[in-house]
Amino acid sequence: MLSHHLNRYDKSWEKFKLEHSKSYHTIEEETYRRTVFKKNALKIEEHNKKYSLGQKSYYLGINQFADMEHWEYMQHNGFQVKKTVNRTSTGSKFLPPLNVVLPETVDWRDKGYVTPVKNQGQCGSCWSFSTTGALEGQHFRKSGKLLSLSEQQLVDCSGDYGNEGCNGGLMDDAFKYIKAVGGLETEADYPYTAKQHTCEFDASETVASDTGFVDVESGSESDLKKASASVGPISVAIDASHQSFQLYKGGVYDEEECSSKNLDHGVLCIGYGTDDSGNDYWLVKNSWGESWGDQGYLHRPVIHLFKFGTLQKTEDQ
Repeated sequence: MLSHHLNRYDKSWEKFKLEHSKSYHTIEEETYRRTVFKKNALKIEEHNKKYSLGQKSYYLGINQFADMEHWEYMQHNGFQVKKTVNRTSTGSKFLPPLNVVLPETVDWRDKGYVTPVKNQGQCGSCWSFSTTGALEGQHFRKSGKLLSLSEQQLVDCSGDYGNEGCNGGLMDDAFKYIKAVGGLETEADYPYTAKQHTCEFDASETVASDTGFVDVESGSESDLKKASASVGPISVAIDASHQSFQLYKGGVYDEEECSSKNLDHGVLCIGYGTDDSGNDYWLVKNSWGESWGDQGYLHRPVIHLFKFGTLQKTEDQ
């Protein structure tokens, strides 16, 4: 049976290697990776049969993680770290505007607040991408200019504020760092390398900063919705530890085992909506490139609330 499946997926394997620029050091390693790939492809096929029957609200697909065992995927993305996004937040509480109007749908991409999907690579720096995404949106709100900000500066330079570069960090600590040093450089001036280096921050090149941050009350769907509708993209933490997340491709990600407490991944909430089946969702920007998910995005059920959201008070440079 396994031999049959190996032959069946050979073309998919060759396509996968080409699309994701995969190469392996030895024949033995490639043989192993091909076997893992085909096991994952079978799991995708089995899950998607349930999706086609209406038994699942989301579907899976081949992406850059398809040749990885699940435990490898978790290590690859920096999940097994001492520093996590599951710590009590330290900002002041978000107070929703009075009489805020809640549209049926919100997508801040339509308003120009969101930069293209980025890719953190083999570095546990999700927290830095969540941070820059939120600040990029707030800078656009104040200046009308959408700038891609430097995650590498945060990876290299915010260690004194509690972050650990490619080994994990917190968005709150990143915002504290940004305020303390006066801002972030652009991606172009301080480009991302997916590795931690000696800090090369140039204060004369900063383009956006924050004057503080506030936190949405943990578990408050109402407050997060009001914040999402009135403020812009919001830094949030989610549980991304499941194999279904590893191979997620589209639909509303209603993973039964998802936790609202054991959080390991920083992302960006850029809005909310309702799909054709009536499922309410949060619209989430990830930092794993466009080959993951729905061109880099995730639809997450409203019933699976985030642990917290962080809003920034920005200042122009």
